[in-house]
Amino acid sequence: MWAAEIGRESVLQTTIIIATHKPYWVPEDPMYLPVQMGHAIHPDIGYIGDDTGENISEKNWNFCELTGLYWACKNLDSDYIGIVHYRRYFASRLHRLAPKKQRVIGHEEMNKILATTNVVLPRERHYYIETNYTQYIHAHHEQDLAVTRSIIERKCPEYLPAYDLYMSKTHGHHFNMFVMKRELLQHYCTWLFDILFELERELDISSYTTNDKRVFGFVSERLLDAWLITNNISYEELDVVYMESQHWLRKGTAFLSRKFFPRKDLHR
Repeated sequence: MWAAEIGRESVLQTTIIIATHKPYWVPEDPMYLPVQMGHAIHPDIGYIGDDTGENISEKNWNFCELTGLYWACKNLDSDYIGIVHYRRYFASRLHRLAPKKQRVIGHEEMNKILATTNVVLPRERHYYIETNYTQYIHAHHEQDLAVTRSIIERKCPEYLPAYDLYMSKTHGHHFNMFVMKRELLQHYCTWLFDILFELERELDISSYTTNDKRVFGFVSERLLDAWLITNNISYEELDVVYMESQHWLRKGTAFLSRKFFPRKDLHR
């Protein structure tokens, strides 16, 4: 069902949207399409908005880059469709030592990879001393995952073993970055948004901080692997090139602080 079409890289049409909320450097490659997230509720910045055609642009405060993903799935007809971020791209395998902008993968190399696989993902993120579950509940609200699991158990229980397996692991595919065959993306988005829209109805976020109210974007990152595992979908991984400094010391300190001194309000 999901077999790759080997040897067709010369005829593939691939579109990767760049999720952004501000003007920023954009690769000069026809594969990339910068899209303004939440265009329906934010001032125009000169890019195509996620509020044309069928869209959920007005949900951007809570759904983050997923408003762009929804728009791409509903309104693009390329053979392969993907999403990256204005400050985070897939890295070329051919230019590992080049400056950042030159390390961003181009359409020719991407299409050669897509000729032998249906999905491209960033390399897994490893937490080492945290599971995917504990990492989330130390950074966000525990009830987010509890309600999500309940919805999966009720609406699509065949995904529950993979969801629980993912939550027990210390690594996973995050960032909401991927490129997929169009038919696969439609399957994934139908499944994903069915869960998230139900979560939106059931989860009370009225007391959440502004950052915590981005919950549906955060939760979605924890659902991709469950979908991949359940549907037995193979993939290729690529490194990620970061366009801005990562401040690893600050991030590491925050990670340890959340683990050993978690916010008390997250478990109410």
